[in-house]
Amino acid sequence: MDWDREHALLALRLNRLMTGGATGTALIYDGPAEWSEQVANEPPATAGALKEEAERLLERAPDAYAAAQVRAMRAAAGHLDGERRPLAEYASECLGMEVRWVPEEVFEQAHDELDRALPKTRGSLEERWRAWPAAYTLDPIERLPEFAEPAVAETRARTNARIVPLPDDEVVECRLVQGVTYHGAGSYEGGHKSTIHINNDIPFNLADLLYLVAHEGHPGHIAESMLKGEKVRFMLSPSFALSEGLGLVAEEVIFPGNEARDWLNANILPKVGLEPIDADLAAVHHAKNVLWGVWGNVALMADEGRGEAELTGYLRRWALAGEEEAAAALGILRPSPMSPYIFGYFHGWELVRRWVTEPERVTAPDQPTGPERVTAPERVTAPERATAHQRGTGSERVRRLITERLIPADLT
Repeated sequence: MDWDREHALLALRLNRLMTGGATGTALIYDGPAEWSEQVANEPPATAGALKEEAERLLERAPDAYAAAQVRAMRAAAGHLDGERRPLAEYASECLGMEVRWVPEEVFEQAHDELDRALPKTRGSLEERWRAWPAAYTLDPIERLPEFAEPAVAETRARTNARIVPLPDDEVVECRLVQGVTYHGAGSYEGGHKSTIHINNDIPFNLADLLYLVAHEGHPGHIAESMLKGEKVRFMLSPSFALSEGLGLVAEEVIFPGNEARDWLNANILPKVGLEPIDADLAAVHHAKNVLWGVWGNVALMADEGRGEAELTGYLRRWALAGEEEAAAALGILRPSPMSPYIFGYFHGWELVRRWVTEPERVTAPDQPTGPERVTAPERVTAPERATAHQRGTGSERVRRLITERLIPADLT
């Protein structure tokens, strides 16, 4: 039995235990149908047996990338088999990168950034942050595909021109869906056809249109799935930590400075009779990315057994979440085998953004590392970004993220 087939069967069997079926949210599978049918029709494997299988596969892994994926599956199988390590340790093994507590001073800096970036209206920062989406809410949301189409075309054209050539016959549709937990999701369906799914149950902020479309489409998830052509992708893995990091940096990469705001003001908002965005949209989205760290902290607190009131209060204080948003977030952040995934957002974004926007540099051997050195990721101005691109970072590194089998260790 060859390694690729064994790897696929392990992923399918593990996914069945984690989600209750042969396909589901723990795995993206585009391999041979007979393999998935085999797993669907056989008795469910035990978690202990899958951990042992992962250990055998790990000994024969063909390269570091494959080994990292199997190591993640071994950690998940062990968790299902009753191993209970601290969440940070479990998540670090799954994602192949350090998972840590993010100090509150990082969120304080993000709050200061939001305070400067948002429109200067009355009220506290929390009130201004919650009022911000309402000013640009699309009503009715059923019109969203009409506006997503030019956004998809623009993000695709910029990715094609600046980062990597894309197939001329590619088709990307936008579809509204209901009864899902996510805001948006991009799925590549093969044959250069893809769909961006957007939650119809959540009011849509048109100021976030390019932020979402670039993340789910180009140069984010759809571009990566199409160009890499991977058949088996376990979602609790190092590659997915980088994928979410790429998704969160995607808008900034192809719309440097406030080009996203200017494009929306010129091409979208006049069509729905909304006033132009007068905020620093790039700063708003940067701060929004930083505040993903709050969610990771709450997941760590939940793993320690903290009470619901404390978790909700932390989300409301630091993520500036409303009562309903905080309550909904707890459903995702409570301990589960899938808990490590949430850390791919802040920690994946922090790593990818630094790699993409900053010139290469050497760290002195005695320079301290760890939580005591964590600060809010710095904004990079347009001139600094241009210099970084000239030094071989920027678009070339984004191209590598979209087309090459990289893991976090390759970025550090």
